[in-house]
Amino acid sequence: MPKITTFLTYDRQAEEAARFYTSIFPKSKIHRVTKYLDGTPMPAGTVMTVEFTLDGQEYVALNGGPSFKFTEAVSLYVDCKNQEEIDHYWEALSAGGEEIMCGWLRDKFGMYWQVDSHRVTELMADSDREKAQRAFNAMMKMKKIVIADMENAAEGAAARH
Repeated sequence: MPKITTFLTYDRQAEEAARFYTSIFPKSKIHRVTKYLDGTPMPAGTVMTVEFTLDGQEYVALNGGPSFKFTEAVSLYVDCKNQEEIDHYWEALSAGGEEIMCGWLRDKFGMYWQVDSHRVTELMADSDREKAQRAFNAMMKMKKIVIADMENAAEGAAARH
């Protein structure tokens, strides 16, 4: 079977982004940095690609120039097991970036992330559709996900945060 690796294209920040991401996630490291050669679209000797792993998942980042931009159409999803993890990854990834809504953020390099929890999906998939709707409505008012507020809303209680 073929191997599938996520490939991310930056303007000129591939190495900086990879170093930033690997500093945040456990079991992460940079494996290889390649440089542009003479006759390529970017200046010879500048970083071309960075191969790295984030928590066991492999990525390649390329410096491709200013015509490449990230959009919300593609994001990296961080499935957190609890609020403490959400808080940690939200704080780290949103630093210097932009908090959006419903657990979405854009980091300082322009990459979109969803910092979320499977608990959110459980709440919105509840067989009691009214509970699910209340949880969804609570989430729609959030930037960073607050699981307790969604759980309280699902049960019909007011948010504490």
